[in-house]
Amino acid sequence: MPKKQLFALIVCSAALAGTGALAGVTQVPTDAEQQSATAQGNVEEAAIRRVLEQFHTTKVPIGQAMAIAEGLHDGSRTADISFEISGPPVYRVRTIKNERVFENVIDANTGRVSQREIASSLKELDRADLANIIALKWIKQELSDAVRVAESAADGQALAGGLMKQDGKLNFVVVIATSDHLKEVMLEPPKVGQRSTQR
Repeated sequence: MPKKQLFALIVCSAALAGTGALAGVTQVPTDAEQQSATAQGNVEEAAIRRVLEQFHTTKVPIGQAMAIAEGLHDGSRTADISFEISGPPVYRVRTIKNERVFENVIDANTGRVSQREIASSLKELDRADLANIIALKWIKQELSDAVRVAESAADGQALAGGLMKQDGKLNFVVVIATSDHLKEVMLEPPKVGQRSTQR
């Protein structure tokens, strides 16, 4: 099946760094507020630069990390994955199989599982996570498919991804690292319930 049919919509949004404080139209910010917003923006930019520097030196791509985590439980699917640098760079991967959720930490340089697995029941998840994981059961596409499409569309490498409901629509959201910034790519899977026999 061509990639165009896999996903109905690809939207590349602005860089994630633009999340600083915004003043209301009728409010004139004080000098202290402007300095605070500028400082917050500088901190965010520095954090993003640090993430990019760490990510660009890793040896294990996100697709391989997902495959490693899925291989720990045959037949499992990746629900979400994120790149983290609080210590050595790792991918935190949540996979699902039947009514179980497995969280594993994969070393981004060696591909080894670097922490003890956390297993839980779907019943232990909060409402938003549970809704996303239940929705994933009915979607034929895998997160790895979304990652490949997003990487091609945004011309970079994925460092995080998952399923998310936004404005009433269920989307795969993939964060892409380019040479100097992050992009968020949203992909809408085909509508749930569409049958492959219908053309």
